Amino acid sequence: MSTTTRKADEAAPGGRRPGRRRGSLGVQNAAGWLFSTPFLVLFAVFMAFPVVATLLMSFTDFGLGNVTRPLDARFIGFENYTRLFGDERFLKSLFNTAYFVVVGVPLTIGLGLLVAVLLNNGIDRARTFFRVGFYAPVVTSIVAVAVVWRFVLDPSDGLIAGLASEVGLTAPDFLGSEALAMPSLIAMAVWRNLGTVMVLFIAGLQAIPTEVREAARLDGVGPWQELRRITVPLLRPTLLYASVITTIGYLNVFEEPFVMTQGGPSDSTLTVSLNMYREGFNFFHMGYASAMAYVLFVVIMGITVLQLRLLKDNTR
Repeated sequence: MSTTTRKADEAAPGGRRPGRRRGSLGVQNAAGWLFSTPFLVLFAVFMAFPVVATLLMSFTDFGLGNVTRPLDARFIGFENYTRLFGDERFLKSLFNTAYFVVVGVPLTIGLGLLVAVLLNNGIDRARTFFRVGFYAPVVTSIVAVAVVWRFVLDPSDGLIAGLASEVGLTAPDFLGSEALAMPSLIAMAVWRNLGTVMVLFIAGLQAIPTEVREAARLDGVGPWQELRRITVPLLRPTLLYASVITTIGYLNVFEEPFVMTQGGPSDSTLTVSLNMYREGFNFFHMGYASAMAYVLFVVIMGITVLQLRLLKDNTR
């Protein structure tokens, strides 16, 4: 070995040659890609490809006849999108979805925070029992939830009807009334999703230093002032996350109207996701349904960005 080569080897970290180090990094990179390949294949086949295909489909008249011959679908440009905003049923489903979000999200966040504060501070005994009880609907099948709520809301033999008859009143038909059907679904959705928000807020409350609360109480701060001036400001990051995921979930609401009302009565509970399902899988207007999906996607992205800008500045 020449003197120059020996000096180069000694100058390399650990006495190793630079070429060997590059070779070792190459092997590590190759191993990383090898172990990532199954995920990448599954992601490409079941996520990326359907997303791109749906986007392309939204610019065509893709229908039932194109399922076996997708390349025969006719390109129609933005016709599906322009048709959407002249479609009264779609506009009604958009309004119903907005109504569901505007009423449901504040109720879910507010009640979730209230329950979390009570379980974290106000209830000492059987705290675990109450936490499990509030979280149980989250992991319960929508079919089981629908059975329970149908029994509760049934106008003839339901729980509310029985209680009303005891005091000489007649219970309304909650799911058969245009005025009451959507509030009934919102109540069910809040009940179902309350546990998720509660768990998030409990985690956020437990991260608040106890010294802050103790100092506030020594200064004579009451429970309401402590909640408004200390707890809520320190929960801003948790509030941001809970608001974003709850809003996205409610904008995609599908199971509640699909199982409970099928969009009725008179489309009063028809949401964008349920309308999309009908157009795509009942009427096989798949190009039109794809356009609905991307309009909903843009709405979700816009509202999410707005929430991040409004709440993120206050979390710093």
